[in-house]
Amino acid sequence: MSTQTATTRARSAAGRSTFGMGLWRARFELMQYFRSGDTVVFTFLFPILMLGLFSVAFGADGDMQPGPGLPPVPVAQMYLPAMLAAGLLLSGLQNLAIDIAVERSEGMLKRLGSTPLSPVSYFIGKILQVAVTGVLQAAAIIVFAVLVFQVPLPTEPDKWLTFAWVFLLGITSSALLGVALSTVPRSSRSAAAVVIPIVLIVQFISGVYLFFYMLPEWLQNVAGVLPVKWMAQGMRYVFLPDEYSALEQNGEWNLAGVAIALAIWLVVGLVLARVTFRWNRRDA
Repeated sequence: MSTQTATTRARSAAGRSTFGMGLWRARFELMQYFRSGDTVVFTFLFPILMLGLFSVAFGADGDMQPGPGLPPVPVAQMYLPAMLAAGLLLSGLQNLAIDIAVERSEGMLKRLGSTPLSPVSYFIGKILQVAVTGVLQAAAIIVFAVLVFQVPLPTEPDKWLTFAWVFLLGITSSALLGVALSTVPRSSRSAAAVVIPIVLIVQFISGVYLFFYMLPEWLQNVAGVLPVKWMAQGMRYVFLPDEYSALEQNGEWNLAGVAIALAIWLVVGLVLARVTFRWNRRDA
């Protein structure tokens, strides 16, 4: 057997081992996630609760028509895209940033660092956990909107295809940014206090709790730098009538811009996660 062939097989075996360890870690992460009641409520059920609250609070007068010439839609349908985007942010960025910060502060990551588990396998486990819970959460939000508030679902295949790639780019970039943000809290006690306000501010700026078209133009421009704005814009294309593109910044859905922005944030998140990740704090 040649040296090159042996090297290739060794790399292939190492790759399978890395991915296999990642799958094992994902299973462990999912078990831990669903055993934690407060995590399930605040990152899994929170967008569903907020969708119900906003729909009841602002939907008493029936369907809304945000502009002349636009077909009226249920309030829940207006909020559904934003709550789906919020779910991606909560499941990915907030959940991972807090969890990893706590694990690092309490010494769990230091112990993992002394095992055969590589950072790549650890990332795979975390991202797969976020992906699975994100899919379940999105399905729960959509089913809730349809059954409780009779929100109509799109019938065009291209809209569901758009939903798929917006979801994939959104959940992956959020997870990677969460890994990077986990280095900011200095202790497990401060993790939630540091991360949650950041996530809340990003959501308000990005038009999650306030309709994006109602925000002043300068704030819309600021939101354009953030990934949540683009997640929500992609989701609005999927779940709102085509005429509602008139409410976007340039009067169009701009799906190419959505794809480019989320792809850029995915790369930024990957670089930041790999550069900043440590099994223990540098100042520890």
